[in-house]
Amino acid sequence: MSTTTAPTSSRTTELSPAELLQRRADALYRAAAECHRQRSRYACMVEHRCSDTEQRAALRLAQVCDENLVERIGLYDKAAAHCGAGKCGFSDSPWWHKANALWQAAREYERRHQDADRTAGEITEHSAANLAHLAMEFDLEASALLALKHALDGYKACRPNADLGKRPAA
Repeated sequence: MSTTTAPTSSRTTELSPAELLQRRADALYRAAAECHRQRSRYACMVEHRCSDTEQRAALRLAQVCDENLVERIGLYDKAAAHCGAGKCGFSDSPWWHKANALWQAAREYERRHQDADRTAGEITEHSAANLAHLAMEFDLEASALLALKHALDGYKACRPNADLGKRPAA
């Protein structure tokens, strides 16, 4: 069992609003990258017909990553509210624009993901129309995940140090 403790918020109170925003943008990047990785991993397992137990375990990991992403979206949003309208002096910085694009893409992905889950849970009759609607929701979710990947690539190009280390290729 791990004996590590959760980080305290005192670390963030020592930072300027600009530093806090950049740290939260980097954390949003890492959460979104892991979310994308886990969703891609799960899709690969489904495609290759891995066992149901392995797929369920992968899906649980992906769900934890989704929860983390939602939390990071909210934290970035709060920090960005303090730096809006050029208050922090980097409104022309490329990372700021890429961070906002990432934030928007992450929000859209989560919205589409929740819509697809809700639609899947609401379908009680397997009619052609219902299945077509569900397929459309899943396609929109996949499109949002692709947009998230593009936003991740853009942010990483501006802030390569946001990725805390090289991970092995999947």
